[in-house]
Amino acid sequence: MGEYWLPVTCPCCAARTGGGTCPVCFWTDDGQGDADADVVRGGPNGDLSLTYARLNFAVYGASHPRYQDMVRPARPDERP
Repeated sequence: MGEYWLPVTCPCCAARTGGGTCPVCFWTDDGQGDADADVVRGGPNGDLSLTYARLNFAVYGASHPRYQDMVRPARPDERP
């Protein structure tokens, strides 16, 4: 059997961007998911919970309004 790469889905915007800091929403994947989405962990995402970042993405197109100029649209192969 051959090996293949499964892209990592961003927990904030759901784009398949590979983990790390997502270029589509600027959320940094720190392992947070639905189970603890309301928790503010600090770390790379500062004062944002995943729930709030998702709301920001829906409204502003970025995990936080301050990142609007740093994000890009998801490419066709990255779309959920």
